[in-house]
Amino acid sequence: MNPAAGRGGIRAKLPELRATFSAHGIRTVYETSARGDEELLARRAINEGCTTIVAVGGDGTCGRIAGAILESKSRCRLAVVPAGTGNDFAKTLGVEKHTPDHIARLVTRGEETRIDVGLADGNYFLNSCGFGFDASVLEATGRVRFLKGDAVYIYAALKQLFSYRGIDVSVNGAPGVARGRMLMVTVSLGRWLGGAFKIAPQASVLDGRLDACFIGDCGVIERMRLFAGAMRGKHLGMPSVTTASAQQLALTFAEKPSIEMDGELRFAQSQTIDLQCVPLALGVIAPAGAIS
Repeated sequence: MNPAAGRGGIRAKLPELRATFSAHGIRTVYETSARGDEELLARRAINEGCTTIVAVGGDGTCGRIAGAILESKSRCRLAVVPAGTGNDFAKTLGVEKHTPDHIARLVTRGEETRIDVGLADGNYFLNSCGFGFDASVLEATGRVRFLKGDAVYIYAALKQLFSYRGIDVSVNGAPGVARGRMLMVTVSLGRWLGGAFKIAPQASVLDGRLDACFIGDCGVIERMRLFAGAMRGKHLGMPSVTTASAQQLALTFAEKPSIEMDGELRFAQSQTIDLQCVPLALGVIAPAGAIS
């Protein structure tokens, strides 16, 4: 459980969540107290023989726990009680509207689905990896204190829409995409970004591929059209948008970029970022038929 998830909105619900899962025989609960605790607690649980970890938190919490599972080469499965700001990964699993009791029942049944994960700059990700405008918006969300949920990302994106200056990117592994100045690049496994934007409507966590979206730098009017289109997944046909499906690709920037990775801001180790899809690497708990 991450008490800070959803800007702390989950904190008051933690006793109820404990009681709900306890009623299903799930009584071992760890709470994070600082960023990075997720990996430490997940490794501890795995070492103690845990076969399923339930993440109560957002995309960042899920991503860090998944990283610990994958790095340990464990067959431990991941389940999610969505409690974050965007909950994009919960949407992928089809549990974003499920009650904790329903998720606890899924966990006790233990039906597993294997899904793809991504690897970027040496780190695993579950949903998306973004550069340029995406990373800049994520950084700006930290200054938005008066909103919650999807509204945080929408508000921050609107403020950045008129001022962000773009980035220079060279792409290897996506035919037809030349070096140029871009508004943003997203590399996705899931379909959603920031809770409200259907950035990769054709993506699948079962096909062994990454869905990359390259949005060229453009004027204010086109940016507004892109913003509205991305909320409905209708941006892919616009002139400034190019897409590619690849098992792996590399992006080279003029300087080390900031990276949005599963809703968290990271800073790249080098100017060139290698990305790849690791097929069916992670076991998850989800409703039957919900994952595509």
